[in-house]
Amino acid sequence: MQQATLAGGLIGNSAIGALVDQQANVVWACLPRFDADPVFCSLLSPPGREEGEGCFSILLADFAHAEQQYIDHTAVLRTWLHDKHGGCVEVVDFAPRFRLHGRIFHPTMLVRRVRKVAGNPRISIRLKPRFEYGAQSPTITFGSHHIRYVGPESVLRLTTNLSIHAVLEERPMYVHDTLSLILGPDETVQENVEEVARKFLEDTTDYWQDWVRTIFVPVDWQDEVIRAAITLKLNAFDDTGAIIAAMTTSVPEHPDSGRNWDYRYCWLRDAYFVVNALNRLGATTTMERYIAYILNVVAAAGEGQLQPVYGISGEADLVEGKAPALAGYRGMGPVRVGNQAYEQIQHDVYGSAVLAATHMFFDTRLRHRGDENLFRQLEPLGHKALANYNQPDAGIWELRGSKRVHTYSSVLCWAACDRLARIAAKLRLPESENFWREAADRIHADICAHAWNSQRRAFVTFWGGDVLDASLLLMHEFGFLEADDPRFAQTVAAIEGELKHGDFIYRYVERDDFGRPENAFLVCTFWYVYALHALGRIDEAQKCFANLLGCCNELGLLAEDIDPRTHEQWGNFVQTYSMVGLVNCALRLSPPWEQAY
Repeated sequence: MQQATLAGGLIGNSAIGALVDQQANVVWACLPRFDADPVFCSLLSPPGREEGEGCFSILLADFAHAEQQYIDHTAVLRTWLHDKHGGCVEVVDFAPRFRLHGRIFHPTMLVRRVRKVAGNPRISIRLKPRFEYGAQSPTITFGSHHIRYVGPESVLRLTTNLSIHAVLEERPMYVHDTLSLILGPDETVQENVEEVARKFLEDTTDYWQDWVRTIFVPVDWQDEVIRAAITLKLNAFDDTGAIIAAMTTSVPEHPDSGRNWDYRYCWLRDAYFVVNALNRLGATTTMERYIAYILNVVAAAGEGQLQPVYGISGEADLVEGKAPALAGYRGMGPVRVGNQAYEQIQHDVYGSAVLAATHMFFDTRLRHRGDENLFRQLEPLGHKALANYNQPDAGIWELRGSKRVHTYSSVLCWAACDRLARIAAKLRLPESENFWREAADRIHADICAHAWNSQRRAFVTFWGGDVLDASLLLMHEFGFLEADDPRFAQTVAAIEGELKHGDFIYRYVERDDFGRPENAFLVCTFWYVYALHALGRIDEAQKCFANLLGCCNELGLLAEDIDPRTHEQWGNFVQTYSMVGLVNCALRLSPPWEQAY
C-alpha cells in the first residue's frame, strides 16, 4: 500500500461518505452513517498489521500509474489504472442517490464498477473491512453471489458478478466484461447485479447533473464552485439536517502535532457558514433541513447553555476517547473518537444559530417561511447572547487551556441581537424591534470600547488584550463594521503584519495548549480575500484566491490546513470550512453575468 495522502476523492450520498485514493483504494468509510465505525480505516492505519487491512482495493497486476477525475458535475468518481504492458481498467465509484417513488433514495451502499479499457489487464479484489475502530476482523460467510462480513454490531454484504472465491482468495483475474461490486447492508439484491449497478450509476449521474443545473454559479471558476457545492452537500446528513465539519477524524493539523480531532459532528458555527454558502448558490433545501435540526437542538437545550457542537442526530454527549487499534495518519496518533469541545462554552453559537435562521424570514424561495412563531423560538437565543456577550469563553479556536472575553464571540452575540431586530422589523413587531435594536447597539458600543486597542490601532482577539487572530477579518462580513470604517482597514493591516506568512494567513501565532501552529488554517486566507475585496483591493484579492485554488488537490478538494512551504494538505478532509471559502471568494470576485459575453 502507498503512503496515506489526501490526494484522492470523496464519494457519498448525504447518508454515507467514503474517501477513494488515487489508486482506487477505499481508504475511509464510516457505515452506516458519518459518525459510525470506520469499516474502511486504512487512512489512519498504515501497513503494519497486515497488508490492506481496513481497505477495499482494486489491485491491478503490474501497476504503472493512475489517473482520476469525477464524471462532470457529479459525485461519481472514475479512476483509470494502467499497467506496464499497455493494459488499462476504469474503476467507477459512487454511492447511489436519486429520486425514487417521489423521494430521495440514498442507501448505505457503495457501488464499484470495473471495465477493461485497453490491453489485457488483470485485477484482484482486496476487501478487508475492520470493526470496532480497527480492533476486530469480521467473521466471513458466503453464498453463490455474495459474501457477508459479520462484525459485533453490524453486517456488510458484498453482492457481485465476480467469482466469489476469486474475491475471497484475492486471486488475479482478467477483466473481460464489466465487473460490478455492491457493498451495503445485509440485504439480498433481488435483480441482476450488473443491471442494478448500471441503473444506479445512470440514475445517480442524472441526479447530480440535474441538481447542478438548479444552482447559481458565477461566470468565473464554475467547475471549482460546482465541485465545492457538491462536496458541501455530501457533508449534509439528509436524515436529520445536520452538517458535519469533515468526513474524517484525527488527520493531524501538522506532522506529529497531537492536534488530531474528530470532525464528524455538527458544529453550529461551521454549519452556518455552509448553509449560507449553499443558499447563495440557490441550494436552499439543505438550509431548510438544517434549520429544522437546529431548532430541535435548541428545544432540547431548554434553558441550558447551547453547545458549540452536537452529534448528527442532535446528541449532546460526544465524550472524547481514543482508538488504540489505529496507528493514525502516517502513524501519527492518537486517533480520537468524540470531541471534548462539546463541553466548552463558546458564546458565538447564539449568533451562528440566529444567522442561519434569518434566511427563513427574507428568502421568498423557501418552502417554509419564517413567521412570528419562529421568531419567538429564536428570541431565547438572543437573550442568551445578551447575557453572555461580555463573558469569557473558549473562543472560535476552542482553546482548551484558557478562557477570555473573545471579540469574535462578542461580535456574533451582537449579530444575534442585530438580526432579531431586523426580523422584528420585517414582521412589524415594533416593541421587539426596539428592544433588540437597543440591545445590539449596547453590545456594539461595548465591543468598540473594550476590544479596540488604540496602541495597535486594531481590534484584538480578546477584550483588553494586544494579540490578533484571523477571525477579526470577518467583522465586515457580519456587518459589524462598514468597509469604509477606518478601523476595519487598520485591523486588516495589523493582521497582515502579524499573521501573514508568505501567501497565507495564520489563525494566530501565539503558543497554545499544543505549542505554536506550524501550518496555516486554510479558511483564514479565504477570509483575507473577503476583506481585500471589501476594501477594494481587487487585484490582491484575485492573486491571493488564485494561490488558494492552486492548493486544491487534483480533484478540486481541500483539507483543513496547508503547509505554507510545500503546499501539502493536512488536517481533516474534506473540510467544509475550506470549501465554503472557495465558494464565497468566487462569488465575490467573479464579474456579473452581464459582462460574460
